[in-house]
Amino acid sequence: MKHLELHILQSVPVSCLNRDDLNSPKTAIFGGVQRARVSSQSWKRAIRELAKEMEPSLFKGERTKLIHKPLLDALLALELTASEADEGAKKIADALAKLDAKSTEKVKVTTLFFMSPLEIQMLAKAYAETKDVKKTLKAIDAKSLKDAADIALFGRMVASDHSLTVEGAAMFSHALSVHKVDNEIDFFSAVDDLQDKSEAGAGMTGTLEFNSATYYRFAALNLDMLADGHHLAVLTKEERQSVVRTFVEATIKGVPGARKYTMNGSTLPIHVLGVVREKGHPVQLVNAFEAPMRSTNGYASKSVELLQAEYAKLKETWGLQAVFECAIPEVGLEKFLDGILAHVD
Repeated sequence: MKHLELHILQSVPVSCLNRDDLNSPKTAIFGGVQRARVSSQSWKRAIRELAKEMEPSLFKGERTKLIHKPLLDALLALELTASEADEGAKKIADALAKLDAKSTEKVKVTTLFFMSPLEIQMLAKAYAETKDVKKTLKAIDAKSLKDAADIALFGRMVASDHSLTVEGAAMFSHALSVHKVDNEIDFFSAVDDLQDKSEAGAGMTGTLEFNSATYYRFAALNLDMLADGHHLAVLTKEERQSVVRTFVEATIKGVPGARKYTMNGSTLPIHVLGVVREKGHPVQLVNAFEAPMRSTNGYASKSVELLQAEYAKLKETWGLQAVFECAIPEVGLEKFLDGILAHVD
């Protein structure tokens, strides 16, 4: 399997990038101690949003329960009557993800569904021609991903019709801190601007949890899969290279937006190692930090040393071979991207 690996080290200050059900920063035990954690789902959303902003013509996928409305609009554009279009949109939505009978204000399906504008147009056209939902669903194939590189990259699971399932070509781990982390509590108070000056006390008080950490992040991309007939073979080589360029840059730069106005965690990585292999499967370097780092002088430079040492050890021990190895900041972003794209077919 020809694939790309991205090994990223990134220090983030006071923040709460990803919360659990108790509104606390997510954590995990690794190497016997608690680490700060950001779920892959959380970081993937930040990457998807940035990729859509960077290359909107190729990243048009939308994940939503509100698929009835765009289907309805597409059917109306084909000159079906309002009642015919509404009936058709409901039938298609129900076949894709099952209508939510509990929804009263808007027509929704029960699960989030990942779709692109081209897929919606193809479904609407097929239904308008046949009025047969089973035949309509067959209108979706790999050609419909031409404007939805995000679906090809991140995948789509369709329980009701496995033929519509798309295996994601990209793989992610949960980001973990390279050191032990204890969540901290921020006590805050706010002043009531119109409160009488004779009155003492704050207008509101409360607490928020936060942490700060240096994270190891890992992402990989199956380059063979991305170019196959179930994914983006429909694109030209140059378009696929544009997809990979956007994906890599968005993965490097994207940061979850939680509490971005009060605890802005938007930083750039301190180190990015890019590796392209012709064979095998992606290999994480997280075990460089299985023994938690301890430092009173920061983690950045030492974490880079440990990452490099782990990679060298794995290459010597297991015979890992690469056709491309490059790191930021040893080279700039553009040279890094150009080196990767030379291996994208």
